[in-house]
Amino acid sequence: MTTIHPLAVVSPEAKLGENVQVGPFAFIDKDVEIGDGCNIMNGATVLRNVKMGKDCTVFPGAVVGAIPQDLKYDGEESYVEIGDRVNIRECATINRGTAASGKYVTKVGSDVLIMSYAHVAHDCTVGNHCIIVSYSGLAGETDLDDWVTIGGKSMAHQFTKVGKHSFIAANSKLVKDVPPYILVGRDPVVFEGVNRVGLLRRGFSEEEVNLIKDIYDTLYYKGMNISQALDYIEANYPVSEIRDTIVGFIRASKRGIVSKPRPAR
Repeated sequence: MTTIHPLAVVSPEAKLGENVQVGPFAFIDKDVEIGDGCNIMNGATVLRNVKMGKDCTVFPGAVVGAIPQDLKYDGEESYVEIGDRVNIRECATINRGTAASGKYVTKVGSDVLIMSYAHVAHDCTVGNHCIIVSYSGLAGETDLDDWVTIGGKSMAHQFTKVGKHSFIAANSKLVKDVPPYILVGRDPVVFEGVNRVGLLRRGFSEEEVNLIKDIYDTLYYKGMNISQALDYIEANYPVSEIRDTIVGFIRASKRGIVSKPRPAR
């Protein structure tokens, strides 16, 4: 049974599923859809044009669906779409999309944790199983693939793309794309190796992890430029999902990818 606290404000034009809980002083605007089993806690705000899946929790002080913090936004209808089992912790913010991007929508996948005070800006795409740690910010049109972890107090420049299963160290400033399966850190951010622990935890075999390491050793440490290294990888490694995921991501990158570590002085 859906329960709405008498001190909550819920628009009659909002659509709430079964077994939704709405706490005191929560606000749910019109044109909002909240899926079954969600918990909109006390003081949480869900503004217009938000569609939320099942079993999500919005914690106190979080704001979902505010207009973009983009001067090009001109009042057009735009949206936020959130998957299932997403936790949006205290004072986190997720903004709607824009017409200028051509997307009109900010998307968050399923099984995502957005920790306290994190920000997901207009037209971002956050994949499934991602974690965005406290005080981190994704600028407009940042794309995270599945299973990405963004360390605390990290910032992503607009249009940045992060490949699947990558781990971003705390306090990182992302201005280049981050390819799949790797660790990045330092200031400025550089390649720090393969996300071995994360990959093994998610069921990758030792052979697959070693393949990923070999490919990135070729990419970063064999003395070739990026184009030469990609050609070499395609010519010398058999076709596989891992190989093609890495090569496809890098070939599609418009910002360029993070560099290898600088030599110690």
